[in-house]
Amino acid sequence: MSRWRGDPWAVLLTLSLGFFMTLLDLTAVNVAVPSMIGDLHASLDEVLWVINIYILALAALLIASGRLGDVRGPRTMFIGGVALFTAASVLCALAQDPAQLIAARAAQGLGAAALAPQTMTIIIGTFPAERRGAALGVWGAVAGVATIAGPTLGGLLVSTAGWRWIFLVNVPIGALVLVMAVTLVPDVRHGTHHKLDIPGVVLAAATLACLTFALTEGQRYAWNAGIWALLGAAALLLAVFLVHQAKGQGGEPLLPFALFRDRGYAVMSFVSATVQVGMIGLFLPVMIYLQSVLQFSALKAGLVMAPAMVVSAVLSPFAGRMADRLGGKYVLMSGLALFAAGLAWLTGVAGVGRTWWEFQPALIVAGAGIGCLFGPMVTVAMYNVDPRMAGAASGVLNTVRQIGTVIGSAAVGAVLQNRLAVSLHQEAVNRAGELPAGVRERFAAGLDGAAKDGLAAGTGHSGGFQSPHIQQVAASAFEHGVVHAMRPTLALPIAVVAAGAVACFLVRSERAGGRRAVPDAADARTRA
Repeated sequence: MSRWRGDPWAVLLTLSLGFFMTLLDLTAVNVAVPSMIGDLHASLDEVLWVINIYILALAALLIASGRLGDVRGPRTMFIGGVALFTAASVLCALAQDPAQLIAARAAQGLGAAALAPQTMTIIIGTFPAERRGAALGVWGAVAGVATIAGPTLGGLLVSTAGWRWIFLVNVPIGALVLVMAVTLVPDVRHGTHHKLDIPGVVLAAATLACLTFALTEGQRYAWNAGIWALLGAAALLLAVFLVHQAKGQGGEPLLPFALFRDRGYAVMSFVSATVQVGMIGLFLPVMIYLQSVLQFSALKAGLVMAPAMVVSAVLSPFAGRMADRLGGKYVLMSGLALFAAGLAWLTGVAGVGRTWWEFQPALIVAGAGIGCLFGPMVTVAMYNVDPRMAGAASGVLNTVRQIGTVIGSAAVGAVLQNRLAVSLHQEAVNRAGELPAGVRERFAAGLDGAAKDGLAAGTGHSGGFQSPHIQQVAASAFEHGVVHAMRPTLALPIAVVAAGAVACFLVRSERAGGRRAVPDAADARTRA
């Protein structure tokens, strides 16, 4: 393979495989939520931590890892990240309880954070300027493919082999990427040294950790004083972080405030976060509903999403061209409006006893909206960015996007847990009259336990009753309770996505032909 060493397209294939592996786990794990709850005897908030801890580690260390790549070499960081991610995937698959799985997922997030920023750095350093656009286009398309493949491949693995194979599938891919990286990827360094703002990294990670813990565990601790203290601590730490960054203490700041002087970039940073909240709203509660209420297998639940994701992938390149002709602002507003409308339509369709095809019109509308977002969003954000700042701008934009994923997952999960506790209790009260007086208390306790113990798919939470009539009433109450909880849960991402659409009014109408930021190899710094 030595004759292929340094070949740009062989390098791109290596980097894309590694990047794909990290993105696949962002969406595939959502399909496995009911299975992990049942197999590990986990609560819903514990499984939410399985999702959140990965994104939290990724978001908190993304920019810092980009800077470390400049110091230690992007090839070294990429290889180390792949090795850590692959080893952590094995630990995830071997986990015997929620705590072990959460710890292994944290290690996975560290590996993803180490390798992801290096991919663009190496691409820009490997490809000549005239071919760099095509290479970055392929690299960007990997995200779309991973989004499509995640729920479907995850569903296939969960249904046929079990949820542990969602992590084990990373092992052969990771091993292949390691071999390819060692033999094919050159050591690309630009001779520019950057100082790592360690206090900034610590402050950012602490802010996200306090916020995520408070939102994820709030329902378990009944939103007591400790939870509110954590929310207050998150706000205080955020303020300290912003002051620290503004003063430029600790060397080179993680967050270059100069970027946000451009209105388009500032608005797109907000919009990118709103899009991620919408994506969490589409995958997390809907996947739980499809498997726990409609009794779909994990594979069938993943396939329900597949047509919408295919529509999204097909529309993405056309949306980019439309953005050049009409201006990204209008394409974005249309996409966000379609995304919010699709989620709202899905909320109206959701119910007990639905069939898979009843969801397709709403999901396809949402998928069409998603297809109009990512290309135009980057185009608008980078339109007026100085080319010398393009690397930092890309890194910050992607970090903000991942922070949106962290906050969205925690917030959507918090609303879902709260609404489940209320709706299942109300269903128990409403239906207890249909049962003999001697079993009503146990019946209510069984449904209350469903909200706390994690919605084990298909159990109906009958409370251990042998009577078919009581089991039927319990199953019906459980299903209607989940539906009633899902609707207000989806209201949150719908409102956030709609806010993103409104924010686009602040963007100036600009079209292609003006100044564009093109990343330069000499400025390859913080990227994701």
